[in-house]
Amino acid sequence: MVGHKLVLALILLSWASSVSCSVSYDRKAIIIDGKRRILISGSIHYPRSTPEMWPDLIRKAKEGGLDVIQTYVFWNGHEPSPGNYYFEDRYDLVRFIKLVQQAGLYVHLRIGPYVCAEWNFGGFPVWLKFVPGIAFRTNNKPFQDAMQRFTQKIVNMMKAERLFQSQGGPIILSQIENEFGLVERGIGAPGKAYTKWAASMAVGLGTGVPWVMCKQDDAPDPVINTWNDFYFKDFKPNSNNKPKMWTENWTGWYTEFGGAVPYRPAEDLAFSVTSFIQNSGSFINYYMYHGGTNFGRTAGGPFIATSYDYDAPLDEYGLLREPKWSHLRDLHKAIKQSEWALVSADPAVQSLGSNQEAHVFKAGSRCAAFLANYDTKYSVRVNFGNGQYDLLPWSISILPDCKTAVYNTARVNASSSQNKMVPVGGFSWQSYVEETVSAFGSDTFTKDGLLEQISLTRDASDYLWYTTDITISPNEAFLRSGQSPVLTILSAGHAMHVFINDELTGSVYGSLENPKLSYGNNVKLRAGINKLSILSVAVGLPNVGLHFETWNTGVLGPVTLKGLDSGTWDMSKWKWCYKVGLKGENLSINTLSGSSSVEWLEDSMLAQRQPLTWYKATFNAPPGRSPLVLDMNSMGKGEIWINGQSIGRHWPAYTARGSCGGCSYAGTFNENKCRSGCGEASQRWYHVPRSWLNPTGNLLVIFEEWGGNPTQITLVQATRTL
Repeated sequence: MVGHKLVLALILLSWASSVSCSVSYDRKAIIIDGKRRILISGSIHYPRSTPEMWPDLIRKAKEGGLDVIQTYVFWNGHEPSPGNYYFEDRYDLVRFIKLVQQAGLYVHLRIGPYVCAEWNFGGFPVWLKFVPGIAFRTNNKPFQDAMQRFTQKIVNMMKAERLFQSQGGPIILSQIENEFGLVERGIGAPGKAYTKWAASMAVGLGTGVPWVMCKQDDAPDPVINTWNDFYFKDFKPNSNNKPKMWTENWTGWYTEFGGAVPYRPAEDLAFSVTSFIQNSGSFINYYMYHGGTNFGRTAGGPFIATSYDYDAPLDEYGLLREPKWSHLRDLHKAIKQSEWALVSADPAVQSLGSNQEAHVFKAGSRCAAFLANYDTKYSVRVNFGNGQYDLLPWSISILPDCKTAVYNTARVNASSSQNKMVPVGGFSWQSYVEETVSAFGSDTFTKDGLLEQISLTRDASDYLWYTTDITISPNEAFLRSGQSPVLTILSAGHAMHVFINDELTGSVYGSLENPKLSYGNNVKLRAGINKLSILSVAVGLPNVGLHFETWNTGVLGPVTLKGLDSGTWDMSKWKWCYKVGLKGENLSINTLSGSSSVEWLEDSMLAQRQPLTWYKATFNAPPGRSPLVLDMNSMGKGEIWINGQSIGRHWPAYTARGSCGGCSYAGTFNENKCRSGCGEASQRWYHVPRSWLNPTGNLLVIFEEWGGNPTQITLVQATRTL
């Protein structure tokens, strides 16, 4: 019997050792099961694509030479109300991580839970803003308690599924907080105390894998401080015992409504990675490797576009962006050929000319070299070892054996690809004109003065109506003179539509740089009671900034009327009637169940170029597997739903013609110059996930704020052609 027990114990010990792994680090690299690794990582955010897309995205990432998939954890998606959690569909985090594991890749889990990420409210749930006594991201107990509960929830979930590498899972790194260093300096001592608390709290959760803090120079041991930027700029860890890690190398930049589309040349991106590796960098992550889509109302900013393409190697729809994808794949192969020397030796730097140098890694019989030409204009021929090498301007060549140049960052072999949009069908539309707030009844409420928008909507809708009555005496001089008084409205943002007696008198929009806005116009008033209605519109909540939880949205005034016999009226403290959301939203006409109380018009009665109008159509899914998108270039601003699921906000928001400049890979990258599409719509195409469609009878619903021509909307298939 003792023998059987011994055999069983040995079997259990063998099984435990086979599934239990270790992750540590030293000054050279992350160490997995005793082996130093050069790790190539890429960001793919699970809610920005669909579960049906995940396997293909992960496969293409692996084929592109990645070792690691990096993702944030999105608190507001997982805990929409306190204590009520959601981990299904696009928010099925466990499923996503297990798919990465099945592909043989590792995971870097950036729990945060502040993520920034151009995501609504930086990833914080809006209910957090209204916790009594709370102050975000500082030494504040209400915030720390909530943050710890959620962080622990995620860690415990990962442990229960045995997903940490210490349990045999794919998660080799976790992150607490996110780019807090600059905020910490603004807060001062409470910020420093919060940094220490966050690090201690995270380490105390016992994940068995290292934690990182990005852009946090004072990250306490054993937490690793890491870098985010276009270039690593001589970044060094804050301890000689920590490896040099780059958690965000930006492959492009996000698109904002009204802005040209940023891009980054493949040659410059490859140069930045190779420069980091030749300077002893051992972990590099592309932010983004696949950017995806800000479905629903998840885009932050405000004014961040629905597309989060980011000029990533995998485009918004999951197609290969060439030459970026192939050029980076070839770079990763060259780096991997050099890995043993890179993790075993420090580089010896030698001059090869006035603006050229070699970084040489020698370890025993192994040798790898990086030959760099920092001149932005001229190619040079350099002597190295027993050979001569031609270096293109602003480039680095990799010699995995110190003899053969297998890769040069500026020599691109792949052809460029372009999106090809092939129309596959139009739509037969019906319309319903949204009623202004004067037609609403019991679902309105009245308060003295102007109230902040999010405190009322709790971000359940982009829309809030402000309404008040303006009573004009029949003796007012302007009625006889034919002149009109001037109405002035100041708003904290982000957009508003102004109605007098249910007639639209003007619309105003802010911008990412200046979300605040003002309206000033002569308005036609009649003797007696006039109805002033303001539809205030949010375009995503802020995701970055010092104490952004205190920032306001909506009409906060003053609201004045000038040109009356009695002088200027300040209406800011009058009684105002409030209504959250649109009638169409409240009737759920954007869902499959719809509403029987709405009369839809069609054919010759179809409303066109009319503000505050709903449109709906049914269509069949076209055959094939190519990604589908909507061409919305004929429309204005609003939101789109497919079978009750929100694609996101639509808004062409045409860009200034002069906002683009020349862009070269040779020299310091400038995201303000590397932009395309000037004078065009900032976003014309909107992703329709195929998994959201049925073979027949799909419902498309659009809400349009300013009026557009729906008859020109088309469904197209997206492909990439060389």
